[in-house]
Amino acid sequence: MTHQTRLALPAADWYFDYVSPFAYLQFAAELPRFADRLAVTCVPVLFAGLLNHWGQKGPAEIAPKRVFTFQYCAWWAGRRGVAYRLPAKHPFNPLGVLRLTIALDSRPEIVGEIFRFIWGEGRDVGDPAEWAALCRRLRVDDAEALVAQPEVKERLRTNTERAVAAGVYGVPTLKIGGRCFWGVDATDMARDYLDDPTLFERGELERATRLPVGAARRVS
Repeated sequence: MTHQTRLALPAADWYFDYVSPFAYLQFAAELPRFADRLAVTCVPVLFAGLLNHWGQKGPAEIAPKRVFTFQYCAWWAGRRGVAYRLPAKHPFNPLGVLRLTIALDSRPEIVGEIFRFIWGEGRDVGDPAEWAALCRRLRVDDAEALVAQPEVKERLRTNTERAVAAGVYGVPTLKIGGRCFWGVDATDMARDYLDDPTLFERGELERATRLPVGAARRVS
């Protein structure tokens, strides 16, 4: 694909946090399917910030869901031949790798290396020795200085705020135009939308936008 051809492709934003195994799986196995259809920009966000805004719990905060999530991802990866190894602990603090990604311009090759380190090899980015190993792999000598830059921290905040404003409530989310496709299992839905941009304008997909709320649970 030439550079000119890529520039002519429709633009899309891909919101992610390294804490999500689903984001790893989508990056590794599904985003490549859009290579000739979308110019995808990787946008690091803080998943915890999305949860705080929308008042949700993450999958890892619900004990049985946590176990099933990891098992499901292992099964999914096995079915598709994607390397998958759980990190030493989860949840882990992703701030360092998110900020490092931003400092390195969120380039896809950087995102891919970090995802492989965490979820392909099961490495612990919270361990100083492992962090140093990751930085060597990325050929970064001044990582601590990079992630401490105020503009880098501000960019992560801004990314997360803009994601919320766009209606993003979870990761991974692929945003194409004004449409958000949440989760690795929405990949085919996004492809169908690219094939037929009127997909959401008819039938039950359209009706879903105006379905009345019939009951609401009490929130203590």
